[in-house]
Amino acid sequence: MSRIQIERAISQQQQEELGIPRWPIWEKAISTFPWTYDSSETCYLSAGEVIVTPKGGEPVTISAGDLATFPAGMSCTWQITADLKKHYFFD
Repeated sequence: MSRIQIERAISQQQQEELGIPRWPIWEKAISTFPWTYDSSETCYLSAGEVIVTPKGGEPVTISAGDLATFPAGMSCTWQITADLKKHYFFD
């Protein structure tokens, strides 16, 4: 199975080129929950921090300013450590 791909601290120009400001927004307070991706998701964290642990994999920390892509079919646990706000796009 594919891994989480992360691009750290993307620029405002990159955000505009990807259309991130027009993507929907999702917000969530500090919490922990399981999640499975039915389709590939790309998200940009505009605030907060989360530790995502794929089933059978190593934890990955994603912070404000990071762009992350999650593969379809991945099951994981989300541990939000600081209130989260993200723009997201499903493929």
